[in-house]
Amino acid sequence: MFPDKKYDHAGTYAGDYFGELSRAAAQINGQAVERAAAIVLAAVQADRTVYACGNGGSAAICNHLLCDFAKGMQSDTTLKPKVVSLSSPVELITAIANDISYDEVFAFQMKTAARPADVLITVSSSGNSENIVRAVQWARNNGVRTIAFTGFEGGRSAELAEVNVHVPSGNYGIVEDLHQAAMHIMAQYMRMQNMDAGLIGQRKF
Repeated sequence: MFPDKKYDHAGTYAGDYFGELSRAAAQINGQAVERAAAIVLAAVQADRTVYACGNGGSAAICNHLLCDFAKGMQSDTTLKPKVVSLSSPVELITAIANDISYDEVFAFQMKTAARPADVLITVSSSGNSENIVRAVQWARNNGVRTIAFTGFEGGRSAELAEVNVHVPSGNYGIVEDLHQAAMHIMAQYMRMQNMDAGLIGQRKF
């Protein structure tokens, strides 16, 4: 478990934090990242929609994913990604939570908009948030391909999803930092795959 003691200096904590970050990053399964990128890219090329959902800090990652997948991937490519963050429509989320249940805020949106061959990416450190699990379960039962970003022990969403990008750490900050990194890696890789190779060294990523 990190941290397992009190630190008297922020600089010392920073050193150990980056050490834990490096340890966890080295254990992320590269094949899982490859499979996740392949699923998303195939969906984008087939004009399907990519959905993302998460709570708290993971919601911020989903909103950032919307930006980098929908806009960043178009730079120097012919891709036209259709991407939706289910974590961003505050009016709809609060209406569902108030009138039905917070557990249904993502599944309800999927039931309304998603179609077979679309993709759902869930971002959850525990992998056990009930609204995340319900969204993955609905997607799985309705032909929507599923990718789970998880940490800690992986939780139920890791077991349900087609691909699990897992960060083996029990620290929320470490897990969220590396979920963000995995999202960036996928967006940049998919952009590179669809742009002129001669431009790669001339562009900022």
